[in-house]
This record gives sequence, structure tokens and C-alpha cells, in this order.
Amino acid sequence: MESPGPENTVNTVAVRSSVIDSIKRLSLSGIRIPKEELRQKITMPEYLRFAIRDSIASKEIVSAASHGGMTSIVGGECPLVVFINSKSGGRHGPALKARLQDLMGQEQVFDLQNVRPNEFVEYGLGCLEKFAGNGDNCAKETRERLRIVVAGGDGTVGWVLGCLGELHKRGRNPVPPTAIIPLGTGNDLSRSFGWGGSFPFSWRAAIKKTLDKTTHAPAGRLDSWNLLISMPSGVNLEAPYSLKQSEEVILDQDLKIQGKLPEKVSCYQGVFYNYFSIGMDAQVAYGFHHLRNEKPYLAQGPISNKMIYSGYSCKQGWFFTPCMADPGLRGLKNILKLHVKRLNSSEWEVVPIPSSVRSIVALNLHSYASGRNPWGKLKSEYMEKESFVEANADDGLLEVFGFKHGWHASFVMVELISAKHIAQAAAIRFELRGGAWKQSFMQMDGEPWKQPLKNEFSTFVDIERVPFHSVMIKGR
Repeated sequence: MESPGPENTVNTVAVRSSVIDSIKRLSLSGIRIPKEELRQKITMPEYLRFAIRDSIASKEIVSAASHGGMTSIVGGECPLVVFINSKSGGRHGPALKARLQDLMGQEQVFDLQNVRPNEFVEYGLGCLEKFAGNGDNCAKETRERLRIVVAGGDGTVGWVLGCLGELHKRGRNPVPPTAIIPLGTGNDLSRSFGWGGSFPFSWRAAIKKTLDKTTHAPAGRLDSWNLLISMPSGVNLEAPYSLKQSEEVILDQDLKIQGKLPEKVSCYQGVFYNYFSIGMDAQVAYGFHHLRNEKPYLAQGPISNKMIYSGYSCKQGWFFTPCMADPGLRGLKNILKLHVKRLNSSEWEVVPIPSSVRSIVALNLHSYASGRNPWGKLKSEYMEKESFVEANADDGLLEVFGFKHGWHASFVMVELISAKHIAQAAAIRFELRGGAWKQSFMQMDGEPWKQPLKNEFSTFVDIERVPFHSVMIKGR
């Protein structure tokens, strides 16, 4: 046999090196996706991009004639629109925005600092619908195939989903499904639908993979929940962005209340997708939120945020408090009455609140506080005993549980113990009376606020499911 010559040896080494490099690239970034091929798949024709841009800028739907609409043009296989919160993700926000614009054109990437999602729904999608109504087949196919990507945290995702929900109310179907690029701190919505809990380290290659997956991945459903606060008028409420003042809503009169109904009521409404909570955890979040706004240089990314949050928890007394000897002094039972409607029931039921509970959470997802599942994986015998069913994001139920204090919450989060299970509910009413408490703290999907209370009149928080699902794209 002939011994291998130098040329054969070099070729063999080169092949092995090439294989090793390919394996490394695959392990870090997944399958390589040609940039131009991706661009053709997700980019709209230029005349539609410009028409959408101009409609949003002018707050008026432009005419097809002014942009040379053509019925014979073929659009992308799966056109995408990206909403990005460029302030999220620390230093990655601006660089990610530039990368996305490079992959699909800047007209399909909307910075939420400049364009609100409701403006896109009203004027951007309205433009496509107008063109389609005038016989533009390309606009019609683009509207039907369109998918949305949100680059931001849970609050940003919820904002976009809420605006897309207006399409349901107006019968403007189909509603585009939504994928997520996680840029927030907790990213629980992203985790729940398989898009990960953090911004990837090798993000330039990963973004191409995310966009490509968005074009063909299956869709899932997500419950959303309408929250209504009815409070005595004349009380000042510094409402978060997610709550909007609304007209007075007549409360369900079938319920027996503890306090008096005020003659005049102020109402606020909002929608949440992950959780609503009352109590000490919301108080900590409120303090952290204001500290971050006063000193934004402290919030440089998810890790620093979590460190500051932990420190603030101790400062607020979540872990150490003079009331530890008598937890009832600060237990929510003193100010709160809970009514629920069970699955497939139209009757309200009073649910007792354990005296030691200082925080109550109504949870919609499996993921809470950066990927934890405080409801836990319950055994079938226990679920049957408590009349619980398996929890899912589209089951029409909220899991209601309590935390006793910071140590209890910490042990729950590392799954050493479970949270205090209270109920599974298809609808919820909280009735709050002040007594010695002049205020309570609440939060909804990470947005906290201080809720004023009165002793003589009750404040009500009503939660019921929105009658349609949000459509989410599954990352895995």
C-alpha cells in the first residue's frame, strides 16, 4: 500500500478542521441561515413598506395610487414586523435595532420610543386592509401572512398584545401571531412560549435563527384578563401605564359586601397576561420601580436589576419586620375579602385567606419571577381533593396563592416548599377596606402602584377573562 503523501495529509487535516469548525458553528448558532434568503422571506415589497410608514407618520391612511400599488407583485413568504423597546436589554437595544433593520429594512422595525403599537394597528394594518379592499392581492396576502415579533420585556409584550386585541373587537381578522425576543428582566411570557429567558450571548447569529423560526413555528393560545378597579371618587390614584381611567361600571349586585358603596365611584381598567398581586411583594416592586426611575444609572441590565431588587426587599421589611411575631398584624386578611367563581360555575364563593399571608398572587402562566413556578406540579390526589385541574396558559383559570413573607417566598422559588394554595378561579373579586391601613400596594405584570384605601367605603378589584385568546408563536 502507498503511504499517504503530503497533499493527502493536508487535505485530510483541512477536511477535519472544516468539520470541527462547522460543528462549533452549529453548536453556538444552530443551522446557518443565508442572510439574503431570510431577507426575501420576511421583507414586504417596497411600496407597501413606504405606504405603511407614511400612513403612520401622517396619522392618515394613504392612497394606493400615491405609492404605485401593483396587484401583480408577489410579497414575502412570511412578512414580519418587529416592535423593539430600544431602552430594554441594556447596551444591546440600539445594536439589536440596527441589526434587525439590516435584515429586513428599517420600515418594518418600529422603535416603541417613536411609534406606538396602536398606531401601527390603526394606520399600518389599516393601510394594508385598504389596499387589499381595492383589489391589491399583494397587500391582501401580506396582511394575511403577517407575523409580529416583540423585542422587549413582559410589559412591552403585553402592550403590543393589548393593541392587537383591538383587532378582535373590531372584527379585523386575522390577528397576527406574536413571537418574542426577550430583553427584559423576568421574561416570563418569553419563557412560557419557548423563546428563552434572556438575551442570547451570541445574539447576532441567534437573531437570524429567531426570525427564521418565527416564519414557520406553530401558534398557541394565551388567556388575558381584564382588571377593573372601583374606588371612591375624589381619591388621587397615580395609575401605572397599564391602567386607564374609564366610565363607571355597575358592580355585580349578587355579592354581599362588607363595607359601604360610595355614591360616586372612580373606575380604572387594564389587561394583564401573567399575574396580578396585592401585598408586600407589590410594595417591594413599587419601591424598586421608583428607585430605578430616580437613579436610572443603577439599572444597567437584568443582573444588576435583580441585585438591587433583592437588597430593596430586605430594606422594605419583606424579610425582617417588627411584625414577624404577629404576622396577622400585617396579614391581608385584615383588609381583604376574596370571592371567586370556580370552573364552569356562575356562583360566587367566599374563599378564606390564611391569616399569615402577606401577599396574594393571581397567576396565569407557569412562569413567574424569572421562570419559577410557585403553584408547583401538583399530585393528582391533591388536585382531586382540592378540586384543582392542571394549570395551562389557555385554560380560562387563574391560580391564586399566597406568600407569608420573604423567606417563605424564597423557599418557594427554589422549590423547597410550595406556595400557599388558595384557589383556582375563572373570575375574582377582591374587596378592600382600609381600617388602620391607609393604602395597599398592587402590581400587574410588573407595573406596581399604590392603592389608596378608605375605612368607611370599600374598594373593589374585579378580574374576568377577556373573551378571546391572544395568539402566540411557539419558540419550541
